[in-house]
Amino acid sequence: MTDSSDDAARAAFHPYFVALIGNEGGLTLNAADPGNWTGGAVGKGVLNGTRYGIAAASYPEEDIRNLTPERAEALYFRDFWCRTGCDALPPLMRDLVFDSAVNNGPGNAARFLQRALGVADDGRIGPVTRAALALADPVTLGEAFQRERVTFHTKLSTWATFGKGWAIRLATVPFQAMRLAASGTG
Repeated sequence: MTDSSDDAARAAFHPYFVALIGNEGGLTLNAADPGNWTGGAVGKGVLNGTRYGIAAASYPEEDIRNLTPERAEALYFRDFWCRTGCDALPPLMRDLVFDSAVNNGPGNAARFLQRALGVADDGRIGPVTRAALALADPVTLGEAFQRERVTFHTKLSTWATFGKGWAIRLATVPFQAMRLAASGTG
């Protein structure tokens, strides 16, 4: 038997997962992508790839090639959405933080949010971050949050290889977030 509040939380999460999958895509086995290797570095471990954005580096025990959308959704809900407290964020910020947690890691997503809010960036969304969120203008916060993401991405050593795709994602996700927020999702 499942808990009805868990069912409701998963149902509220589902549209965000659907939007994310549109950014992530199917199976990739790019040997130049550190995330596709079980050891987290090019040539380290086994080239198991990434499917639906679930990467071998983060999930070395997952059968990436045969990963189902349902399994990917369960992993995203548990490891990214819940871990960053997306359900408690202002509607406009939910998709931005969730997408960043997936693309940059939950700790980085929390730090980007904290820097955008002007609070200590410890990588955990706790009471201080939540209090600052309650006072923040969501649009101004979204702009600052995306600036933090762009700054982070452009400093990565893999920017020359993957930067174009990341730039497209960084430009697209705010509009995706606005659509989800306007639809009353979550």
